Amino acid sequence: MRNLKIFVFLLASSLMINAQKAEAPDFKYDLGGKVEKMTLTSSGVMLIMHGKGLAGIKPGQEGVVFNFDDYGKVKEEEVFIVPNTPYVMVGQAGFGGISAKQSVIDVVTGKRLFDTKANGWKAAGRPTLIMPENRLIVSGQRTAKEKYTQAVGIYDMANGNEIKLFKLKGSNSLTGRPSIINNGVILPTFKGIYRIDMNTGAESWVVNLKNVAYVIPDKDGESMFAVQGKGSNHVIHKLSGSGQQLWSDGKKLKGVVSNFEVTDKGLAIVSNVANNGKSGLAKLASAKAQSNISFLSDSTGEDLWEKAPKTKGYVQHFYIMEDGILFGIGEGGINKISYEGTPLFKKPLKTGANIHTMALTKQGMIYITDTDANIVNLDTGESIWNKPIKYKKAKSVTSTYDEGHARYLISTGEELIAINENNGDISTLASYKFNEKENPTAFQVRENGLLLSSSQNLMMLDFEGKEVFHEYFKSPGQSTFAKIALGALAVASTAMAADASFRAGANRNYIGQYNQYGAQMKRTADMFSAIGTASFNEMAKRFKATSATENDQFILTKLDDGVSLVKVNKDSGEVGKTILLKDKKPVYEVDDFGGYLYYLANGTTVFAYNLVK
Repeated sequence: MRNLKIFVFLLASSLMINAQKAEAPDFKYDLGGKVEKMTLTSSGVMLIMHGKGLAGIKPGQEGVVFNFDDYGKVKEEEVFIVPNTPYVMVGQAGFGGISAKQSVIDVVTGKRLFDTKANGWKAAGRPTLIMPENRLIVSGQRTAKEKYTQAVGIYDMANGNEIKLFKLKGSNSLTGRPSIINNGVILPTFKGIYRIDMNTGAESWVVNLKNVAYVIPDKDGESMFAVQGKGSNHVIHKLSGSGQQLWSDGKKLKGVVSNFEVTDKGLAIVSNVANNGKSGLAKLASAKAQSNISFLSDSTGEDLWEKAPKTKGYVQHFYIMEDGILFGIGEGGINKISYEGTPLFKKPLKTGANIHTMALTKQGMIYITDTDANIVNLDTGESIWNKPIKYKKAKSVTSTYDEGHARYLISTGEELIAINENNGDISTLASYKFNEKENPTAFQVRENGLLLSSSQNLMMLDFEGKEVFHEYFKSPGQSTFAKIALGALAVASTAMAADASFRAGANRNYIGQYNQYGAQMKRTADMFSAIGTASFNEMAKRFKATSATENDQFILTKLDDGVSLVKVNKDSGEVGKTILLKDKKPVYEVDDFGGYLYYLANGTTVFAYNLVK
């Protein structure tokens, strides 16, 4: 499946009602408070917010992993699930908003690794997680015992131990995201940028730069770039490891930096200019709403390109390659420019809008948009086929590579297009229509055919495009029910690398191979294993594992006995397991990898059903 999807977390309604009697579950969890929300985390732990606190459930485990009842009712906006980690942050305002309670939970072990009160804080902002070092940086006000001093603390997330506590002078406080660079804590504060030595706790230096959002380490691991906000624009400064400003002046950029990559040739930066909601003549008179691409000298900040490439829209794809920068525009268009500023394509490549895919293949780079697709030579930008593949604007694009038949397959929502990978010959393999006006949201090459699926439809075609089966299950009530959008657990493979504090030299903006799902999963599992804690090791095992439900799809439908979840075999279309819920408005989630259904049986009780046995 080309379009990788992160689990769609299935919440039917915030209105909780008592269910009728459901089928007996494999596990039953009484939370002790009214359940407000259930969310499946990437670690596999089901996070449950309820009227008395926060709880966690592991697949196949008796009893909850944790159930903290000292929070009281936890609001959804008070919880931040840190992507691709076992951590959940909870931030609650105290009485009148005077004090803020912050805590960090490892949902895999069920341990609370940080808590403002337990760690001696009166108030603190949301902590900053530094990866892959696995450190937590907390900034705020200490308790009365320490005279409400402003401070910064660093904690080891492997065990929650405090590594260092730094007291700030006067009423100073953080205004930007802290980082750890070369054994020093870099703090963008109200009074400037400070460096605190991790070994001694002493202030190494301070630079009078205010309104700094974050800093990015240079490739030497010592010097750094500070991204400073100036109204609706950003300014870039370079600082040495000893705090000296290395550029004569900051480099002013139009717009807000959205992508920043330190390369061996210079600094590749994307900044976005907004139109501030203007339209018509006012929009034409304002700065163009688009992305600007800059390439700056690492040593001087000088713009290395005499003329920046035109974007005429927002950069949707941005890839750092050996010979230059490849980028795709959301409004349509792909181009490539060398590090010397020379266009590498004979002319900018015209494409349709909304570029779903840019990826490497054996023949070149494939792109897929709402209206066209092509494979181009990355040296010239020319099509390797006779002409681009054009089609009616797709209602829903999904695509895959059929290796056994040497072709690319694109589902547009109404028809299945086959493209011969060797000569670009195009043909309509099949036309189809899903019930309830659905479009395929998943597309998979199976051993015996091509599987298209959506929430209520499952269709198998043979390799010549002939329908093998089409199974449809009527939704219980489309306007009020959550829908299951099944798909393999996707990894936001750049999520950790996207952190501004991620070490230099790791290219976040690499272009991947088409259909490289397994490789992406392995990279992420290896990244988890490298961090080395028990919780990350457990996550690595989950990401290396095969989905427990890879051969089945689960569909919510209404049967004669009531609303049920049916298990449908992807290769035969036959219904195997049926779980009777009866609830007219069920609240539930499916964990494909763990192989469990979690169902809110009543206001305070969650049932878990094993979907595999």
